[in-house]
Amino acid sequence: MIYLDYQATTPLAPEAREAMLRWLGDDGFANPHSPHRPGRAAAAAMEVAREQVAALLPPGGRVIFTSGATEALNLAILGCGVKRIAVSAIEHAAVLDTARFADPACAVLPVSGAGLVDAGTPIPEGTGLVAVMQVNNEIGTVQPVEALTDAAHAAGALFLCDVVQAAGKLPPPANADMIAISAHKLHGPKGIGALWVRDGLSLAPLIHGGGQEQGLRSGTLSPALCAGFGAAAALCIKLRETDAQHVKSLWTLARSLFPGWTLNGDADQRWRGNLNIRREGLDVARLMSDCRNIAFSAGSACASGSGRPSHVLRALGLSDREAKTAIRLGFGRYTRAEELERAAAAISVAADGAL
Repeated sequence: MIYLDYQATTPLAPEAREAMLRWLGDDGFANPHSPHRPGRAAAAAMEVAREQVAALLPPGGRVIFTSGATEALNLAILGCGVKRIAVSAIEHAAVLDTARFADPACAVLPVSGAGLVDAGTPIPEGTGLVAVMQVNNEIGTVQPVEALTDAAHAAGALFLCDVVQAAGKLPPPANADMIAISAHKLHGPKGIGALWVRDGLSLAPLIHGGGQEQGLRSGTLSPALCAGFGAAAALCIKLRETDAQHVKSLWTLARSLFPGWTLNGDADQRWRGNLNIRREGLDVARLMSDCRNIAFSAGSACASGSGRPSHVLRALGLSDREAKTAIRLGFGRYTRAEELERAAAAISVAADGAL
């Protein structure tokens, strides 16, 4: 199997797996919220992990561990207590659905045909929270989040940024008020994420019953998951330059391997580990059936199987028919060039038969 679905999840780093093992064995299973020595040891490991994750994020804030980015985004949107919300048209469902739940009249900020939010887009009067992701999970476009944060603040609103696809790869917006992050998108374990909250900003908890995580998230934390998250974050910092160079070389190769396909999203303002392309008349369902030894996507993993055209591609101005002819290839740290070449050859042959 050739794995090309890095936007859905990334392979667990061996270093993260190793960091988790101690806290899964006979000497590390204690409850980190217990006062005895094993419990204090587990708690200390979690605090080391918290510092490692915090190193990916701006100074002047605190890291709150959650079950993942979806919970972190829910905590941010529902916990900040604002009534008027504005989000970009290409946000992940974790933002779009939660924002519409909190504010049924939620304002939607449009994107260009290249998949970018204009930093000069007017923010509706009375907006209390603006949410725009840093890197889009479907098409990889990088948004001008620092400029958008300034615009939100000028309008009297808080700014929330989903950095799930950018964390460990790009610097986060230093002026944001809240930032959501997920471990399994940066070679850490599934089941854990975090919300970074700027100092001085208060949130109301969503989960009650003990207040273990700084009073904002009740429930027993997993030292193993925290340790794996922390180790993965530390590795991202260590390998940031080499990872970026590797992805850049893979992107250049990938672009040469799909002549005649149309790129979705801006060619320059993007994370190059995401290649979203379309081909007129393509039957994507048949293509994926014919390429069962390649793991790739026809959209975001959370929307797979829905049968609906991508809301992201529709926001770019594509018709439903055009949106259904797109595929997404995601690659990164552990992808080999020869794997990409073999996958591209197989996809191209299958695509010819799926037209």
